[in-house]
Amino acid sequence: MFFGEHTYKVDDKGRVPLPPKFRREMKDGVILAKGTGEKCVAVYPVLEWKRMADSLATRAVTPAHLRKLNRAIFGSAFSTSFDGQGRIALPHPLRDHAGIADTAIVVGANNRVELWSEDEWKAEKASAEEQAAQIIETLESSQ
Repeated sequence: MFFGEHTYKVDDKGRVPLPPKFRREMKDGVILAKGTGEKCVAVYPVLEWKRMADSLATRAVTPAHLRKLNRAIFGSAFSTSFDGQGRIALPHPLRDHAGIADTAIVVGANNRVELWSEDEWKAEKASAEEQAAQIIETLESSQ
């Protein structure tokens, strides 16, 4: 499980470190993908990525919708691993998608990690905090 918020500098080669406690759960490598619906980079441990892929394959959607979904999710994904200093290289397409320049906000998001630009994270964090109570109430009332 990933949690917490960390700020790191992105080096000249587009590499960003992840916290040591996150790296321990990602020792087999990571998959980087566009955040779905948000301007961030999603970082999945390989095992979690495989679970998500298996889950998508069993969903009750039309074959055409599944193909589109697979293209959107898997077509822009990258596989990578950590260098000796605990950094991952962020490919330009993903950095551009998230608007990450010289600083990345690394956010633990339960089963994955998200990388955000400072401005996008400030807006998302405010929105999430504002809506969290409403979401919890909805979940509790449906139980």
